[in-house]
Amino acid sequence: MQQHPTPRVPARTTAPLYRRGRRRSALVAALLATALLTTAAHAPAVRADAPAAPTAADCPSALAGKARCYTGRDTQGAHYAIAVPARWNGSLVVHAHGGPDLGEASDPARSTGDLERWAVMVKEGYAWAGSSYRRGGYGTRMAAADTESVRRVFADRFGTPGRTYLHGQSWGGNVAAKVAETYGRAPGAYDGVLLTNGVLGGGSRGYDYRVDLRVVYQYYCGNHPRPTEPRYPLWQGLRPDSTMTAAGLRSRLRECTGFDTEPAARTPLQQRNLDDILAVTGIPERALESHLRFATFTFRDIVSTRLGGRNPFSNRGVRYAGSHDDRALNAGVERFAADPSARRDLSFDSDLTGKVALPVLTLHAIDDPTAFVEHESAYRSTLRGAGRAHLLVQSFTRESEHSGLSDAEYATSIAALDRWARTGHRPTPRSLAAACPAVDRAYGTGCFYDPAFTPAPYASRVLPRPGGQERAWSRIDEVGIAP
Repeated sequence: MQQHPTPRVPARTTAPLYRRGRRRSALVAALLATALLTTAAHAPAVRADAPAAPTAADCPSALAGKARCYTGRDTQGAHYAIAVPARWNGSLVVHAHGGPDLGEASDPARSTGDLERWAVMVKEGYAWAGSSYRRGGYGTRMAAADTESVRRVFADRFGTPGRTYLHGQSWGGNVAAKVAETYGRAPGAYDGVLLTNGVLGGGSRGYDYRVDLRVVYQYYCGNHPRPTEPRYPLWQGLRPDSTMTAAGLRSRLRECTGFDTEPAARTPLQQRNLDDILAVTGIPERALESHLRFATFTFRDIVSTRLGGRNPFSNRGVRYAGSHDDRALNAGVERFAADPSARRDLSFDSDLTGKVALPVLTLHAIDDPTAFVEHESAYRSTLRGAGRAHLLVQSFTRESEHSGLSDAEYATSIAALDRWARTGHRPTPRSLAAACPAVDRAYGTGCFYDPAFTPAPYASRVLPRPGGQERAWSRIDEVGIAP
């Protein structure tokens, strides 16, 4: 496993953080953008599975007439999308998408869909590049490598940007944070990181509440698997040869809890099952199905496909509380301990060390039902432990969706990160909240910052389990999840 030198931490200063040889004048950026708009790429036909250089493609409707868009495929087979605005400011946003999706191959629609979803970055004058990743399924370091790859593709085709920023949403926040730690220390690679609604607890901690959901659900419902079906340990999520679909899982959840019916239509047992599951796990009712899908299908991918059937999860010693009968629950719930090698591999693949050398700005919905806001506490502790807390600014909004936030807030965030990287002027939650209304005049999506909010510790939401040793594991061949 290749080792990287310990990153040099920029001093806390108000002096500009420009990198030597990377200053771009507005004139150069404008000339290059004009050249891109007047020169369409006409690449020869290639095999469907072969690498493809960026070729001209239709832009999303929101960017029609405002940018030139490209698609291609890198040497690892990952599809990607790129956009360069007509009035390019000379800088680039490299996007890491969430998920993970569970298809076998790279999906070209993923990166083009993400471009449409975050067109706000292009509207703000930034070029944009995003990878679909080389395959579906779990693999944070694999996704990080493919994210770095699309940055290199952009630089090779369009030249080195004046500044380059990482952006990751959801699991993409984990990926982008891993990119920053793994590749961000290379001179000229990246200048800052924006993490929005990020899964920042890492795989070894970030999914423990779904482990709890999987076992608590089965205790009350007993239909996943049913008594008449082949048994398997619940840490598998789902047995490898199962043909269960998302619709089939939804049917079982409805059968047990009536979760998607009116309360008056539920039986007393369904209501009690639902109340107990939600109270014990702390999962919001509106997100119950999506969390159970993850604890079923994504757990199967992690365990059976990525870890060769080894168990990375544990609930040994966890005491569950909040039900109508905690004693019976704790006596009857399935218990298991992780295989140390599996936990090591999942931790090395996805846990974060906090060893960043770049400004990091986070934005998180306080009522995020998927990546609980307490993930931010875990990340803050990680950077503090690594002596990098001065490189982190966290902001929070009174929003309640996981997959998308206000465009005005994305625009405010990238502008603040850019200013921080260029001048050393560190934003604050209050300065972000104050800047947003002026930005929102262009977007009309609202500003919902709460500068006074501080998240509770991660352990207040998810009972802790043991951690691991990323640095030691990095010296051992074959540790981690294969690309």
